Amino acid sequence: MTWWQYIIPQHWLSKLMFRFARIENVWFKNKFTHWFVSAYQVDLSEATRERVEDYKHFNDFFTRSLKSSARLISKSKIICPVDGVVSQVGRIENLNILQAKGRLYSSQALLGSEEKSHLFKDGFFTTIYLSPKDYHRIHMPYDGKLVSMDYIPGDLFSVNQQTAQNVDNLFARNERVVCYFETQFGLCAFVLVGAIFVGSMQTVWHGQINPPYKKQVQHFDYSDQDIKLKKGDELGRFNMGSTVIMLAPNQDNPFTLKTNEVVKMGQNLI
Repeated sequence: MTWWQYIIPQHWLSKLMFRFARIENVWFKNKFTHWFVSAYQVDLSEATRERVEDYKHFNDFFTRSLKSSARLISKSKIICPVDGVVSQVGRIENLNILQAKGRLYSSQALLGSEEKSHLFKDGFFTTIYLSPKDYHRIHMPYDGKLVSMDYIPGDLFSVNQQTAQNVDNLFARNERVVCYFETQFGLCAFVLVGAIFVGSMQTVWHGQINPPYKKQVQHFDYSDQDIKLKKGDELGRFNMGSTVIMLAPNQDNPFTLKTNEVVKMGQNLI
């Protein structure tokens, strides 16, 4: 059942969650976080701070850092950028990307640009969903130089499997941030997709991008800056969970993954 997502005030609820996740009342923060850890079976033994009581607020816990030994960075040329589950993976055919069985959406709609979509014609994509229990920092899958970033306003539907199977153009209609990197594979796009209660995304070079929610596309050009990130470096984070989509140009497929595969940040993809 996804009909209710069309009528709820998505952005208002996400603003509310943004504030809720930053409540610093010790009793409330500890009580809710302990419940969350138990309900979603979060493995806090991997975290640099293993005690719920050591976090300032819920969002501090949700975006927790991990011990260096918890995720090893593969020596391969491209790695998995997040913990999660592979929703879909494959070739971009006729500028279309597979959302779910029987549902396609266009790369032009996702990127908000016909010109940029043609850069990935017959290229490859992978979509990875981050569940609430997952580690929510996002890392660079490859060495890259940042070229530009686009903030594209939109809806905030859930991005879970049920919604992906029932809402047309889900990832292309939700709010998202598209980052372009020059890499050894050519120009690659890295897309952070917002969702209900995921009212805040940030990158290491820009900081918090939203809120506030903009009504117009925001373009940031970094071509004259020397912003380089190494494979495994932190790229950004979701302040609540969501989805990342990676697009690569037409060459050898760099995404050796399978649909529904459980993945960990740092594992090899090539």
